[in-house]
Amino acid sequence: MTKILLVEDNEMNRDMLSRRLIKKGFEVDMAIDGEEGYNKGKSSDYNIILMDMSLPKMDGWEITQKLRSEGIKTPIIALTAHALESDKKKCLDAGCDEFDTKPVELPRLLEKINKFIS
Repeated sequence: MTKILLVEDNEMNRDMLSRRLIKKGFEVDMAIDGEEGYNKGKSSDYNIILMDMSLPKMDGWEITQKLRSEGIKTPIIALTAHALESDKKKCLDAGCDEFDTKPVELPRLLEKINKFIS
């Protein structure tokens, strides 16, 4: 089973997306802020990390850079409401493997997830 770490501080977004992913057959673990996301991301083995980029305690860019500097190779998909090309570049430059905008459209996100698990 594919195990996803969902790092998202907004409870409504976290609950909605996790329920939809579970219905699609994924196992979902969650982190509610940057510090928890970083600790879970480095200490457990996930197939994918879905990373909100605007988080309390540590933002998604910082978490991603720290995980990459520690050799964590888990694919990270950035989730952000900022949809400019420069925002995408900033996420990819930080070490994210893919980028998706909020509000999340599940079919589009599943395509991106499947690139890493197929």
